[in-house]
Amino acid sequence: MELCVRASSLLLGLLLQLLSSVDVVSAAQKFGINYGQIANNLPDPTQVAGLLQSLNVNKVKLYDADPKVLMAFANTGVEFIIAIGNENLQSMAGNPGAARQWVTQHVQPFLPATRITCITVGNEVFSGNDTGMMASLLPAMKAIYAAVGELGLGGQVTVSSAHSVNVLATSFPPSSGAFREDLAQYIQPLLDFHGQTNSPFLINAYPFFAYKASPGSVSLPYVLFEPNPGVRDPNTNLSYDNMLYAQIDAVYAAMKAMGHTDIGVRISETGWPSKGDEDEAGATVENAAAYNGNLMQRIAMNQGTPLKPNVPIDVFVFALFNEDMKPGPTSERNYGLFYPNGSPVYAINTGAGGVSGRTGPFDPYSAQMFSSASRLAETENILAAAAFASLLYSHDVWDGGSCPTRRIIPLSFLHTYHAAEKESPTTERMIGGGD
Repeated sequence: MELCVRASSLLLGLLLQLLSSVDVVSAAQKFGINYGQIANNLPDPTQVAGLLQSLNVNKVKLYDADPKVLMAFANTGVEFIIAIGNENLQSMAGNPGAARQWVTQHVQPFLPATRITCITVGNEVFSGNDTGMMASLLPAMKAIYAAVGELGLGGQVTVSSAHSVNVLATSFPPSSGAFREDLAQYIQPLLDFHGQTNSPFLINAYPFFAYKASPGSVSLPYVLFEPNPGVRDPNTNLSYDNMLYAQIDAVYAAMKAMGHTDIGVRISETGWPSKGDEDEAGATVENAAAYNGNLMQRIAMNQGTPLKPNVPIDVFVFALFNEDMKPGPTSERNYGLFYPNGSPVYAINTGAGGVSGRTGPFDPYSAQMFSSASRLAETENILAAAAFASLLYSHDVWDGGSCPTRRIIPLSFLHTYHAAEKESPTTERMIGGGD
């Protein structure tokens, strides 16, 4: 009798595993993913395309315009943001022909099979000290925008640029958000361009750096989207239960102070590392899973910020893979949701709707990295195991037997810290490449 119960339980478990492997979540995830490639061991783009399709991720941001990637994703319906590196800005700013050539070579051939919807011109240009590059940013953006229009792609492709949160001089309370005075001469006309072209303002925001800078002062639940008392903006009386939303609303306030309430904010990068050096507080698998999982659940709910509750947050998570060749501290190489071999770094639940209207997880363990044949082989293995369990049953061979309230330090300080950490132009964030 014990055999019957034990073997039947095994058989049931195996069959449930089979059903779960076949029952793929059908609803598209609402978040995007950053696909960086500073590594020497990443899978082929065709395999990555299969992985993201199996996860129903349909928005990808690149740090270049890799033709292999764009070709691999042809006819998949995945939406792409591609990038022009900082090193190209000055040449494009002074040569509209170079901008047109770039669009002709890197965009036009891939449309409409690959859904390129945005070009980012430069990455975190205002985080460095190169005033020549800063002055070249908007002219380069205008040149690319003009080229897109001349080639008849204006209805498909927008033009923007990604900025670090450190473009803000003041960010807390959010209603007091203001851009740095030394950047005003660049940002005011940049915002005018966004308003005229109906393109989004992109921000790279990492609450991880706030916690890392001062783990004794910053509430971990506050930065991880976990239950906490929250903080209240005394000017608006709006309550914030997480740092990312406060940062987003600070950007809205800063734009309003410059006369713009007509520009959307997208988070072009955010994430949390699963591993770090000894002095990188909070860089753990548990915290990474909590940050990304809790964020994705809010995205799945179409949640907005306290200031813009009816405008769902638009987020690209950093990053798809761990990248082993990135310079800097250990955390820089450990932001990925996946290892390069396709195995997940951790499991997270996005709360995305699945088949039959149920709430389903973003389940990296059910992802299909390689081919449909590999999924078929997995299914056959499960069926074989189920048959073996049945055999065991038939032949009777079983023999046995609240987090305390903490002071939230001013975000302006934390942004300064973030900027100091990210000065090197060799990192992906600076040249148009990753976090």
